[in-house]
Amino acid sequence: MTSTPASSGSPSAFAAVDLGATSGRVILGRVGPDSLDLTEAHRFPNTPVVLPDGLHWNVLALFQGTLDGLREAARAGGVISVGVDSWAVDYGLLDADGVLLGPPYHYRDDRTDRAAERVWPRVGPEELYRTTGLQHLPFNTVFQLAAAADSAQLQAARTLLLIPDLLIHLLTGSVGAEATNASTTGLFDARTGTWSRELLDRLSIDPALLPPLRRPGDPAGTLLAHVAAATGLDARTPVVTVASHDTASAVAAVPATEPNFAYISCGTWSLAGLELEAPVLTEASRAANFTNELGVDGTVRYLRNIMGMWLLEECRRTWERQGPSADLPALLADAARAEPFGAVIDPDDPEFLAPGDMPERIRDHCRRTGQPVPDGRGAVVRCILESLALAHRRTLRRAAELAGRDITHIHLVGGGSRNELLCRFTADATGLPVIAGPTEATALGNILVQARAAGLVSDLGAMRRLIASTQQLRRYTPSGDTSAWDAAAARLAPAEGNV
Repeated sequence: MTSTPASSGSPSAFAAVDLGATSGRVILGRVGPDSLDLTEAHRFPNTPVVLPDGLHWNVLALFQGTLDGLREAARAGGVISVGVDSWAVDYGLLDADGVLLGPPYHYRDDRTDRAAERVWPRVGPEELYRTTGLQHLPFNTVFQLAAAADSAQLQAARTLLLIPDLLIHLLTGSVGAEATNASTTGLFDARTGTWSRELLDRLSIDPALLPPLRRPGDPAGTLLAHVAAATGLDARTPVVTVASHDTASAVAAVPATEPNFAYISCGTWSLAGLELEAPVLTEASRAANFTNELGVDGTVRYLRNIMGMWLLEECRRTWERQGPSADLPALLADAARAEPFGAVIDPDDPEFLAPGDMPERIRDHCRRTGQPVPDGRGAVVRCILESLALAHRRTLRRAAELAGRDITHIHLVGGGSRNELLCRFTADATGLPVIAGPTEATALGNILVQARAAGLVSDLGAMRRLIASTQQLRRYTPSGDTSAWDAAAARLAPAEGNV
């Protein structure tokens, strides 16, 4: 078994470990001068587990799925390197011997519901934002640590590793913190691009708990002997630090070849925003709950988290349990036929955050707000998609205003780009053209950062041009009449402010 050196001639292979909220995958990407092809080597479920102390990620199952996927990638041959990305904010804790102290908590666990009350007396929300630029979400890492402050587990911990860094540790034995993901913790200084020592001191967090930072493209180590044996990869195969926050990888893969673009990375969450050169740390930005997170090459992902396709995914899970089957194409066809704008909701209402019977929660919300109650699955799905399109519109308009930027077009990437109804609704609601695709933006961003580290791609612009020229994209032109969307937005305005 030997590693294959990168070549500027025939395509070179890179393995992307992409962990999502419901499943993990290992994607094999082959990169050539004018080619970029992806193959799914292996997919495995990501099933949270409920333990007596709360909701957790089954990280050992994720690690085993990663090994299985890398073994399939090795069978395909020619793997030059491996990169890992996942969701943000959650972490595992290692003890003094480097042993994992239990399964990581899931960000949807309710232990953080009142954790901000422990943080804000020490560092108020205004000051926290001026330092970190981070959108307030109750499950941000800073609040998770506040919730765990009195736990024996945290007392025994010596190292905190975010989920991709934890997987890298299990693969290589190395310890580090990738910067794009570190920027989501609420412990990272948005101006300096480093851990905020002042915040750590004031929140009584030991700075030694947080490992040294790595940047996309940095080497993270080589495979441990038992990992190499389990996967069939050469032990000398490097693991390369990619933009390990999945949204950072997805934004790196936005196929933008012209300026003044906005992006929506649409999956379980919709991350809608702009790519900037510097953070926006104003009080108006904080009040609007925008976040400033690092991207590739020091760019800033100025965005808001929107609940995204989570609402539809949870509806489908409920309907699958109830029967008959909740086939997505059939649901979307029913939604297309349903009455427009029967009811609209705020996808970010906290009542929609937890798992459970989402259709009934949506219907109950409509009853309480005096709206027509969606009758049938198609009406519920249409309510979700129209509400998401309105959230996209509201978020991007406000981002442009706060950043002083014009938007001429929108790139919608990720799994949501396959949803033609959502793409069309977003174009019509915003009055802007939507370029949908690539679907596999996160994996593409992961792979191309590895390819750049191997010398096959020169810079971020070249990465995006290669994606634009090789991946299937679809353009949605707005209808030109936003009056119905304006009226629907006005119905939400009293609760949400900006339309």
